[in-house]
Parts: sequence; C-alpha cells; structure tokens
Amino acid sequence: MMGRLGRRLLALVAALCAGLVAHGVGAVEAPTTLIRNVAVFDGERTIGRHDVLLAGGRIAAIDFRGTPAAGTVVVEGKGRTLLPGLIDSHVHAFQALDIPLLFGVTTQLDMFMAIEDARETKARMARGENTAAADLFTAGTLATVPHGHGTEYGLAIPTLTTPGEAEAWVTARIAEGSDYIKIIDEPGTTVGRVLPTLDVPTIRALVAAAHRHGKLAVVHAQSLATATDSINAGADGLMHLFIDTDGGDAFAALARAHHVFVTPTYTVFEGFFGRAGGAILLQQNPDFAALLGKAATASLHQSFGEDRSAILDQREAANIMALHRAGVPLLAGTDSGNPGTWYGASLHRELDLLVKAGLTPSEALTAATAAPAKAFRLPDRGRIAKGLVADVLLVEGDPTADIGAVHQIVDVWKDGVSAAPLRAAQRAKVAAELAQGAAPAIPLPADGRIGLFSSAGGKAVLAAPFGVGWSATTDAIMAGKSHVDLAVTGAAPNGQPALVMTGALTVDFPFPWAGVGFMPGAKPFAPVNLSSATAITFWARGQGAAFAVLGFSAGTQRPASAAFAVGADWKQVTIPFDRISGFDPHAATMLAIIATTTPGPFRLEVADVRLVGR
Repeated sequence: MMGRLGRRLLALVAALCAGLVAHGVGAVEAPTTLIRNVAVFDGERTIGRHDVLLAGGRIAAIDFRGTPAAGTVVVEGKGRTLLPGLIDSHVHAFQALDIPLLFGVTTQLDMFMAIEDARETKARMARGENTAAADLFTAGTLATVPHGHGTEYGLAIPTLTTPGEAEAWVTARIAEGSDYIKIIDEPGTTVGRVLPTLDVPTIRALVAAAHRHGKLAVVHAQSLATATDSINAGADGLMHLFIDTDGGDAFAALARAHHVFVTPTYTVFEGFFGRAGGAILLQQNPDFAALLGKAATASLHQSFGEDRSAILDQREAANIMALHRAGVPLLAGTDSGNPGTWYGASLHRELDLLVKAGLTPSEALTAATAAPAKAFRLPDRGRIAKGLVADVLLVEGDPTADIGAVHQIVDVWKDGVSAAPLRAAQRAKVAAELAQGAAPAIPLPADGRIGLFSSAGGKAVLAAPFGVGWSATTDAIMAGKSHVDLAVTGAAPNGQPALVMTGALTVDFPFPWAGVGFMPGAKPFAPVNLSSATAITFWARGQGAAFAVLGFSAGTQRPASAAFAVGADWKQVTIPFDRISGFDPHAATMLAIIATTTPGPFRLEVADVRLVGR
C-alpha cells in the first residue's frame, strides 16, 4: 500500500538498486571458463556429460576437446548439473534488481512497471555491461480501464475504454520501450468484488494493434471465463492460470488450437490461498536465507486468511496437467513484487509447485528455460547451445531426477561472468544486517492498554501511552476512496469508552480498507521493537464489512493481516502476533484495526485496546 510518499520511496529504492548494479561492477570482461565433466540439461533434455566452454560472454563449445588456453578458469563439474540460466516469466521489477541473479535467474520478464525504471538496465544490456543483474524485458504500462486492476498502485497510467483507442495506446507503449503488450481482463470474479475491466472488442483491438507492430500481446486473466475470452480475442499468452475452477480438457484444447502459452504463477496464488510457500522454501533450503534481507524474508512468510491451499492444489494440478497433455507451453513465473513472493527465490518455489502439480522435474525446468525463451522470442538464451549467451547455472546433483537439486546452487554465470563474488557480498550484507539486531523492546504499560479513547468538544480524542498514537487510516494512500469518520461514545461491557468508526468502502482499490491505526514510534512509521508483546486484544462489534488487524513492519512491501469476525453483540477479540503472518514485531511501524473487503457502508466499534505482554 503506497501513496505519494510510498511511490517516492519505491522509486528511490529502484534507483538505488539500479545505481548499485550500474556502478558496483561496471563493465566486466568475461574470462574464459571451462566447466569440466558436467551433466548438461540443455533446456529440454539431458544430453550427457560434457566439457562446456564459456568465452567472450557466449557458450563457445558444448563438448570442448583439447587443452584450454592459458588463464582459463577450470571448474569441476563431477556430480553436478549445468543448465541454462532461469527465466522468471512474470515479475514486477520495481525493486531488488540485483537479487534474482544470485538465485540463478538470469532473465526477468516484467509485466507492469514504470517504464523509466527499466531504461538503465536496458542500456547496460545494450552495452554488454549487465553482468551483475538479470536481464530485463518489460511490458511497461499495462492496458486497463479507469479504476480497473492496475490503477490501484498510486501510479498514474494511461487507460482506455474503446476499440478505437487501441492503436494509439499500443503505439505509445512501443515508443516508450515496451517489449510486449500486457492487457487486463479482470472483472473481479476471483477477488470477491466487481472491478471495471476492458471489454472483449477492446481486447481484440489491442491484440491486433500489438500484432501489427510485431509485438506479443499477453493477458492477465484469473477466471475460466476471462481466460476463454482472451484466447478468443487472439491473445498470445495468459500470464496467470485461472484459479476459480477446473477448465478440463475443453479449455486445454482451446488453448492448444490457438497456440497460446500459459504462465500459471502458482506461487503467488499459494499465498493468497493462505499457505506461506516462501516460508516452506526457506525451511527446506536454509542457505537461501543467507541471501535474503529482512524485507525479503518477511514477504516470503506472508499469506492471507485461513489455509485453503488444498483447493488451489487440486485446481492447479488438474489445469496444469490438462494443458500439458494437450501440448500447451507452460512457463514458470512468480508474480514477484506481490506479498508472499521475492525475486529469484520464488522461482525455485514455482519449480517445486510445478512438479507437485504433476510435471516431471525436466518439464518444470523447461518451463523456466527453453519454453519462455521460445514463447517470448528470445533466441539467444534459455538453452545450452553453442553461440548463445553464457547465462548458465551450475548445481549440485541432478535436478532432472530431483527438482530439489536446482536449489543447491554452486555458481551462476551471467554473460560468462561468475556471480560468486556477488553472492558472497550479499551474504556479508545480510549477515551484517542481522548482526545489528533489533532495538531493545519497549516496555508496555502495566495494564497493556494502548487505546485511551475519550471525547472533547464533540470530537474523538485518541490518545496512547507512547508513540505517535492513533489516527484514521484508509486506502486513500493507494488512491482509493474509502473513508471513515470517528467518534467516541458509550461504553463497552467492561466500562471502557468505545471508539465508533463509520464509513464506506469503495471499489477504487482492490483491497479497500478504512479504520484506525496505532503508530508506536516517536515519528510516523518509525520502527520500534514491540516484541515485549505477543498479541493485541480488544472488544469489538460491527456490521457491513469484513474486519481485520493489519501489522506494518519496517522494510516489508505491504502490511500483514489477520481477519476477525464480529457481529451486533460485543465480543472480545485477541489476535496473536504470530497469526499476523509476515508481521515482525521487532520492527513494528503500525497496528491497524480496519473494515475491509466488502464495498458499501460499515460500522465498527472497538474498546479497551491492549497489548498482551509476555
């Protein structure tokens, strides 16, 4: 969730990342490297053991014979597998540009970002100097309607509503530098509320315009109905696999007949179905954590609501395997930039999930190498073949037999340059961050009460024993239009004054919210250590919306949340911090009690808000 300040901060983060990549390494001449006696997965199949030579930033030989030239770096490949650098086919690359490469992801396909944030990376690619980061191809601005999906992130973007606007809109995107066109077909059927979206004639016109300019047109569609409409409108690819139902063999046959490729993005849906798959990845691969800072780790631990992942697993397995049996190309993508994901690391989770759905390890690896290179017309990468760019990944073991071996990274080469120094530097950076530790935990009031609510002159007075205190919070910081009015009146069952929140949630933001937030720091959003508490508790009653506690912590992309249910009668609510998945009390910046999800008027009353001590 970000407003003007948030957008500026994200832009600063992106600029800093780009600057570090641009100036930390600069132009590095690729040494000649011989990877000796290594099993080779060429992007489609295992081709046996070979001596692979990298020279001049390219794969110079697959089966090198003879004596290597003086100065050649020789790497032992026995017991190891060499495969093409991984390609993440769905990211939002507004930050952490230097991280994917450390996990073997040498190319990112971005599906929506501020196009100016891609230009520095593209310039380094053109100069042959992008050895310290994954290459980036981008859709730039996506095609959507006013107030449709994609407009909620506080970034002003050009929209359209009619077929007649399509040609000019596509022409403008290509002039800005978009590598392909991304289209939104999202009426909100899978997010629980109605969204305006492009109609089929306009999608068809956008696809046709993209094709006239020689560009691919890909679509965001998360339901069987919108996926079907998008294919019939001529889309080249679907950037999600619908999650509302089992499409069966009929949908797979339709996709096959129209030569469409599909990127399931299983990983991001996993989090939204209540399972923190990123946390599972880190538990199974503790070495990954050494490359990830606090923000990345917190994001990977995020999930939303109760665990409904069994439903998701059933649908994903059915749809993925139906598409696979029909011969529809499947691409591995993560939707990184969203909660529950992180760049580079989440592609490893996606590979695990594709195998869980029924693909063989080799088929899953193809979905992250040769398949996206072919689908997105990137003929210089995605395979181990002579003359292609030397973007390769060396792992222990055989990932074509056990997909877990792909996580056992020995080294990554980008344009023939080893990423080992970058990986070592990142480990040192993360270790230093962790060594700093958290500030001492702040002491709690004797009774734990942090909500000191009263009324003066007919206005609500929201006091607190420490920190900035309480204030209204809404989705307005994300360009939403939900609102809330505050009053203090009456008393809860235990005699405490009640804070009354009345307002309305609107459809201008996909996850609308309105309520009150408590900032425990001396300045707004200053982090403090609240680990002296284990939970927040309060009395509440309400109607007209779903309700939740949000936990904001420093460095995380978005707040973590835990839902609670109340009705017309007063009820005591206790939310343990460990239920607010992804919230770090050691670096807490705000706790909020909100109405959310359901558009329309709401009323929420809370009283006697306390922190529960250890």
